[in-house]
Amino acid sequence: MNQTVADIRKRLQEADAAEFAVLERSLVADTRKGVLSAIETARRRLEAEAAEAARIDGLYSLERELAGGGIAVGLDEVGRGPVAGPLTVGAVVLPPEPRIPGLNDSKQLTAQHREELAAQIKEIALAWTVQHVEPESIDAVGMTASLRFAFLKAIGAIEGQGVSVDAILLDGNPMHLDSREVNVIKGDAKCASIAAASIVAKVERDGIMRRWAETYPAYGFDANKGYASKDHIDAIKEQGLCPLHRKSFCTAFTQETLF
Repeated sequence: MNQTVADIRKRLQEADAAEFAVLERSLVADTRKGVLSAIETARRRLEAEAAEAARIDGLYSLERELAGGGIAVGLDEVGRGPVAGPLTVGAVVLPPEPRIPGLNDSKQLTAQHREELAAQIKEIALAWTVQHVEPESIDAVGMTASLRFAFLKAIGAIEGQGVSVDAILLDGNPMHLDSREVNVIKGDAKCASIAAASIVAKVERDGIMRRWAETYPAYGFDANKGYASKDHIDAIKEQGLCPLHRKSFCTAFTQETLF
């Protein structure tokens, strides 16, 4: 008895590449439109899965290459540009296995996917940390010094967990932190540990801003995360600054603080 289109579609939806090749050969004479459509859908799915597997392999392969086969810590920052909230740096050391599907630049992921990945990263990582620099410190010493402080503190925290690091993979331009520093432009999309660091840092900082929104609801920190959206700027002009604002970033649109 011929299989129904629904049965064939289900088998194709569940097939891996080897199973698909067998099914495709067995269905070569089946000209039903539903079968042909199911075959094409399965082919596209498997091609996408293969491309994603190759992308993940590239994240880990480049990292091994840059670390000379040794242990790498990836670092990334979140919150350099906002006018409110902390500067946050993540640092992660990943093992070669198990790999984490879906790793990517945190900006390319949905909030829910970031949360899920952050939990996996923390469970799998050999070491991880998140460090913050508060607004008043950013105002006092500037962003460059704040970045250096946070990166160095993160490296120290990783090494304090007993991990001996051979390479420090830093997203972006040189910071001259350490002789082990390796700079990777757009590293959060190229190296596994930098991508992981960007994810844990963003999840931690976003959570902080959501909690601060409960204390200072007028500024919409849960939505804008401290960035200078129009609604945020309008709120500053109306309400003045709160203690979470970076005063040196707000000179173009501030009144006297109300706090």
